[in-house]
Amino acid sequence: MTLLTPLVNLSSVPESGHYGRYGAVRPDGCPADGPAPTTDGPADGLSTGGGTDGLAAGTVAELTRLLFDGEDRERAHGMWRDLISKDIFRHRPGLAAEERIALSYELLRLVNDTAGDAERLADDPRLLAALHEWAAIVDGGGGLCTVASIHYNLFLGSLLDHGGATVRDLSDFTSLRRTGTFLCTELDHGNDASALETTAELDPVTGGFVLHTPHEGAQKFMPNTSLTGGPKTAVVAARLLVEGRDEGVFLFLTPLSDENGLLPGVRVRRLPLRTGAPVDHCLTAFDRVPLPRGALLESEHGRLDADGRLHSSLGNRRKRFLRSIGRVTMGKLCMSGAAIGATRAALALAVRHGDLRQVSGPRAGERIPVNAHRPHHGRLLKGLATGYAMTFLHRSALARWAAEHTGPDTGRRAEAERIVAIAKGWITWQARDIAVECRERCGAQGLFAANGLSEFPHYIEGTITAEGDNLVIWVKAAAEMLFEHQPARQAPEPPGGVERLADPRHLLGLLARAESVWQDRARTALRQGPSGDPVERWNGASSAALEMVSVHARLRAAEAFLDAAAEARRPEARALLERLCLLFLLEQVGRHTGDLLADGHLSADQVRALPGFLDDLLRDLAPRMTELVEAFDLPAAYLDAIPLAASGRVRLTDQIATEEPADYGSAR
Repeated sequence: MTLLTPLVNLSSVPESGHYGRYGAVRPDGCPADGPAPTTDGPADGLSTGGGTDGLAAGTVAELTRLLFDGEDRERAHGMWRDLISKDIFRHRPGLAAEERIALSYELLRLVNDTAGDAERLADDPRLLAALHEWAAIVDGGGGLCTVASIHYNLFLGSLLDHGGATVRDLSDFTSLRRTGTFLCTELDHGNDASALETTAELDPVTGGFVLHTPHEGAQKFMPNTSLTGGPKTAVVAARLLVEGRDEGVFLFLTPLSDENGLLPGVRVRRLPLRTGAPVDHCLTAFDRVPLPRGALLESEHGRLDADGRLHSSLGNRRKRFLRSIGRVTMGKLCMSGAAIGATRAALALAVRHGDLRQVSGPRAGERIPVNAHRPHHGRLLKGLATGYAMTFLHRSALARWAAEHTGPDTGRRAEAERIVAIAKGWITWQARDIAVECRERCGAQGLFAANGLSEFPHYIEGTITAEGDNLVIWVKAAAEMLFEHQPARQAPEPPGGVERLADPRHLLGLLARAESVWQDRARTALRQGPSGDPVERWNGASSAALEMVSVHARLRAAEAFLDAAAEARRPEARALLERLCLLFLLEQVGRHTGDLLADGHLSADQVRALPGFLDDLLRDLAPRMTELVEAFDLPAAYLDAIPLAASGRVRLTDQIATEEPADYGSAR
């Protein structure tokens, strides 16, 4: 007997099974004999799914509102959703890599025309992150998202953060007469970018600077600096040298090319194609390129006076460097948004395909949707629960950053940056796993490029590495949290009965206790490590510290999930979100049952009952999958152009002529 109140009316279902969207289903997932699905009113005010009429349509609309920034939805997301509905954004699997790269810049111009005010776009965190959510859907995670992120956030955003239009004319960049790019990472320096070796030496005669690449390892690695897309200008991170003094890394505005090609002293070599979205990645070097005095991007973190003396509000070179590349934090939010957009699209395609794909039923000649089977829809439902959690965590981190990033560099700002970094790591890692699962659930159909699904995992790999490698930024966050973060520590209480597993707030508390367990382990390991070997001392604590960060990310995601559910205006939408969050929380708590049992926070009966609770949730949520993905609000033009989402199978592109054409009937 289930301990969970069902989401659908099961009053007329025989004990051997339940009614889902696909009729009565036996425990093994196949339809059972019995009457037609009930048409009685929904239990608890909830619809039974299978369409968007009546209550279901209202539920979908409310889920969409909550997923997409509430009352800010139309401003932040509306224009981008409308833009990718246009025919030019349809998936084109037959294009060569060079054609796809050129198309990315063509689409970038359409983005610019749609935005209207490029400075406003670059300076509005919600609008900019929303662009990435929708651009990532295009072409299986195409190059548009990459070049847009570089131009608007890293390039134009850096200019705005260092004086903007009050210091220099930005019209060439806001009109895309010149495309912007960002050169920081070097061949020898990736995650240790503060140690990069490109130099910009103050010229005492001209008052300008000489930009130079001193050796091969100092070449800028992977920027999109080719001639594709038209003339380009870069923001280049280089070490400022003044009379032999190393003043640290600053940014310099550097033209790279014009209508006639590369400018003198600029050397660009194309890199081989990588997996994922094709972009014109290059190695870029400078041979004593002269720059004017105004090329230096200055602000409170560093200004150079007429005598060559540096004045800074920050105490050391590392802090000045981090402030100068502050746009990387917004870039993390852009990467999270892109990964979430790709995840939602992958889930929508997989669920639609599962509705369309027919397999053999239990009776001779019977065909049923593959989504009828628990092993199939269970994995997609878990992906949906995580996908919703990812979205709400992203919204929470973005709101926190938008509120804090323009203020003074206080602990609140530092914590907001850490939340953004932790969220980016967790979201992009989860996105990759879900995209792979969705591809697999679509079988061989998911492998065809025409279905726009197989490239999502490769694209998401790029978001995992971009704007800070996930593992590295989590290591930094782990070290900070060991000393600066104190999880909520509640007094121990009896675990109670198994019915407490149906309470999301109780599960949230269990997850918080798991975070405390891992923090205590990491701190103990750090204290016991060898005092004379800081690397080995950290090595001994790092595994527990990283697990602490992982639990913290899931805890923050669950909190954001439940907060969103509480904001629902319709009771049926609130109940559905709470049930989906319960599925997410049971999955997360299930990873820590050993520790929670050992410390007395869970009982043995609860641990034994947990798998049954999960299965009950999967049973009750299965009829709601269509509503859950319809709430993603993907344009019909996008979905209709994907064969496996529109017809369930890939279209033929070529046929081999035969003397007697075969008749395949309606076989799929």
